[in-house]
This record gives sequence, C-alpha cells and structure tokens, in this order.
Amino acid sequence: MPELKAPIGTRDVLPPDSARWRRFVGVFAEVVGAAGYGQVVTPIFEELAVFHRIGEATEIVTKEMYDFEDKGGRRMALRPEGTAGVVRAFVEHRPATPWKVWYTGPNFRYEKAQKGRYRQFDQVGIEVLGADDPYCDVEVIALAWQFYAALGLRQVRLLVNSLGDAGDRGRYAAALAEHFESYGDALTPESRHTLQRNPLRVLDSKRPDDRPMIEAAPLMGDFLSAAAAEHFEVVLGGLRALGIPFTVAPRLVRGLDYYRRTTFEFAAEALDAAQNAVGGGGRYDGLVEEMGGPATPGIGFALGVDRTLLACDAEGVFGLPAADLDAFVVDTTGGATALALTAELRAAGLRVDRAFDNRSMKSQMKAADRSGAAVALIVGSDELAAGTVVVRPLRGGGDQVAVPRDHVIDHVVRTGATPTP
Repeated sequence: MPELKAPIGTRDVLPPDSARWRRFVGVFAEVVGAAGYGQVVTPIFEELAVFHRIGEATEIVTKEMYDFEDKGGRRMALRPEGTAGVVRAFVEHRPATPWKVWYTGPNFRYEKAQKGRYRQFDQVGIEVLGADDPYCDVEVIALAWQFYAALGLRQVRLLVNSLGDAGDRGRYAAALAEHFESYGDALTPESRHTLQRNPLRVLDSKRPDDRPMIEAAPLMGDFLSAAAAEHFEVVLGGLRALGIPFTVAPRLVRGLDYYRRTTFEFAAEALDAAQNAVGGGGRYDGLVEEMGGPATPGIGFALGVDRTLLACDAEGVFGLPAADLDAFVVDTTGGATALALTAELRAAGLRVDRAFDNRSMKSQMKAADRSGAAVALIVGSDELAAGTVVVRPLRGGGDQVAVPRDHVIDHVVRTGATPTP
C-alpha cells in the first residue's frame, strides 16, 4: 500500500503549533470583539453561484475554485474566500444594520503551493454591512492595524488606494485597456490573456517584462468622481488622526472584482517582498445587490494566518505558547489513584495530565518533564499508604514536599497554578 500523506497544498497543524493558532484567533476575537463585532460562522461550501458573484473574470473563479456536483445534482464549491458567504448570509437573514461580524476558518484554492500559501488556508476577517460612512472604513483598517500590534508586529506597512465608484472603475478599466493594447506583443502572454478578461488585473503582474508598461499606465486617482475622491480624503484624514502610517499606492487593485472605493493591503516588510502581503480588504458596495439583496454598502478585510505567523517568526514575536499544564500525575500504584486525582484536580479548574500503561517511575517522570507542567504529583506505595502526595517542582527549582491528599488542590493553587474559569 502506498504511503498516505496529506494532499498537496495542505498540511497538518500539530501541537504545540495548533495552540499558537488558537491563541492567534483568540487575540483577534478580543481586538474586534471590543469594537462590537460578533462572530459569524458560514458553511465551508456554498452553491457555486455565490462565488460567481465575486467576479467571473477573477482567477479564483476561473481557475482556482474547488467546485463539484453533489449527490442531488447541485453545483457546489468549497469556500475560496470569506466575504461572499457572509454577504449571502446577510441577504438570507436580513439582520439589523450596521451588521458588524468577524469570522475565522479555512478557505480552498487550487493554486501553486509555496511557503505561507496553501491550497487549504486559514484566515480571520471582519465585515461591516450597512454603513457608507468613510469613518467606518477607518475603523475597519484600524482594527487590523491594532491586531498586528497586539501580536507584537512592528514591521507592517499599510497601502491604501481608492477604486472609485462603479462608473469610475469602468472608465479606468477602459483607459488601461487602451494603454496596454498600444504595446501590442510587448506585454507577456500571461498579461495579454489577463487584459482580455480584466485590464485592472494586469497591474498585479510581477513579471519584469511587464513592469515598464505598468509603470507608464494611467492612475486610478485621475478617474475618481468628486464623491469618491472626497470619501477617500476623509479616510486618509481619519488614519492620520489615529496616528496610523500609510502609503497611498495608486496601482493597488487587490484580487477580487467586487471592490469599490477604499481598498487596502498590509505588507510585512520582514518577509520577502514577493510574498509579503499578509492581509487586506476594501469596500464592496454593490455586492449585496449582486446576491439579490437590497442596496447595502459593505467593507471588510481578511488576514492570512499562515503568512502572518511567518511574519511573527521573522520579527521574533508571538512565539509558541508556554506549556499550559499545571500538574502531571505520576502514579506507580496501578493507575486508579491517578484516575481519581486527575479528575479532582480538573474539576477544580486545574490543567492536569497523567501517564498510562502502569509505566515505571523513571518513564513517567520523563513524560512529566516533557509535558511542560509546573509540578509533578507523585503517588507511590508509601504515599498511598500514608494518604499523601509528593509535589515535585519541575520548573524554576525548589524542594519537593509531601502534602496530605485532601490538601493537594490548595497547595498546587497556592504555589502558582491558576484554575481555569
């Protein structure tokens, strides 16, 4: 039988890295929860039509979606990004606006796997539906900035742009098409193909042969309506008022067709420049109507977990969490005492593990040390007869002491463990 492995572009997240992921999401939930955002959980798969609304000219839809026909003959797709499903939920349930929600979970795209980019990848994000206020844009951007700061990241750069209203974007796309078509075959074949589907996406090309033509291309700022330009200036003013540094990036278009007006991206400068985007988002006024709902403005962002953790590693922040066990029970009397003692300690809110299979004292003590627990609670035949437990510190030194069995919980708490709520 061939060796079974995780599918290409996926990976297993094992302890203690999984605890780091959980803490990552916990920090995010604290930051956005303090601003009034509640968690929304949407299905991992949706009807294919939901994701077609994000733009049938995008590579996500044309090349990267995992789509399939279910047993009922329905066309379905695994979620390639978070916003479309949240908007579908808004249209279906019609909650009061402004609807401020956050989410976390895996997305799926069939693309070339590389460091920090997988075919199954996790994101955290927020969405606000029902607010057209430019200061809402500022809040959304500021929350992402605060989250990065909460992780300890200091080398993150914010890029912002405006894609204008629908008419502005259409005029700009036409101008880009005329500009790039004037170069004929000088564009790379890949960009010529992109040009036919979406001229704005040519601006994303990282191919050196395309750079001169991209640098000479017209700028979105020259096509903004007065209303869109005013909206953008208020956003920039709000960021300045909060002391959030930013760079206006006039060629920033992001990867999805639904963006309008404010768009932004976060780049981790500690990572290689070609793969340093750790998150981004923007305003998507019009997407709710595409889903069959009433005219409703929206804005949000998604931040990549893998790429952000790579940035944390590069800056030496937000490392693996310390072991969270308070005690490890070592029982050489058959295991029944360990069963009862661990149950009592856990019921008291302490975090406790134990050994199994009636192993030797030496083997169990090795397991206790590997566990990262603060203390070992040792029960041998002498302790069992005396009704005591030996408490041996495993971290930071100190002498072991024999404690009456009915005082063990108080002793462990008093010497440093904190019961969980």
